[in-house]
Amino acid sequence: MKNKATQSKAWATVQIARHPERPQFLDYVSEIFTEFDALHGDRLYGDDGAMIGGLARFDGQPVMVVGQHRGRSTREKLQHNFGMCNPEGYRKSQRLLDMAERFNLPVFTFVDTMGAYPGVGAEERGQAEAIATSLAQLSNLKVPVIATVLGEGGSGGALGIGVADRVIMLSHSIYSVISPEGCASILWKTADKAAQASEALALTADKLKTLGVVEYVVDEGEGAHLNPEQVMHDLKAVLKQALDELQPMGAQERCEARYQRLMKFGSSNLGIAS
Repeated sequence: MKNKATQSKAWATVQIARHPERPQFLDYVSEIFTEFDALHGDRLYGDDGAMIGGLARFDGQPVMVVGQHRGRSTREKLQHNFGMCNPEGYRKSQRLLDMAERFNLPVFTFVDTMGAYPGVGAEERGQAEAIATSLAQLSNLKVPVIATVLGEGGSGGALGIGVADRVIMLSHSIYSVISPEGCASILWKTADKAAQASEALALTADKLKTLGVVEYVVDEGEGAHLNPEQVMHDLKAVLKQALDELQPMGAQERCEARYQRLMKFGSSNLGIAS
């Protein structure tokens, strides 16, 4: 049985992951990449401010960068829909990933969302189909794909850009199938037990690395909002390491390794992480 101290630590991590001053996607883009040129629209319905992506350079190399941005001020949060993507956001990312494949560009994705937007309009426009198509596309992409969880990685909204060859988490980020409040509301009929649920979900970076769900954890000390420059510097080094591991591999070899990585999930071999 887990003690209360452990439970409190998991819940404290949730609070840090949601800290209002925590660096967000565009903050990392401006520090880690150069010549970022955002591309807009899904060519079907419209542009989704929650999903931002475009061409950039990483250490001088052309790459494709896609991520979820939440915004800070009320105006920005509304503009970016609090980081909760509509289906056109996932279809925009699909368009950009197709471009990356066509021009042989490595892909960097950055996850930071409570989940996909659950509104009626989003469902009518095919939210589930858009996420499912994104999962299939990322599973088969022949270029290197590196995903990083910056803050919250919530449910299918996160997975829509989270399937990758390598997954990185900041040490105070979280990644789970449901929010602690949502889990507590289902299991105990009250959100008051969110702290208990956060422990049961095993949503912290250290636990997920032990399970083999993520490959790298970037230490952010007491929180990325306290020393953002150092965290961004350390993350860039890990991104470079991951890319250096993946680029020498052939496309088929990389796809097969990605498939085998995914097939470990839910099996008795999951905890045997290299």
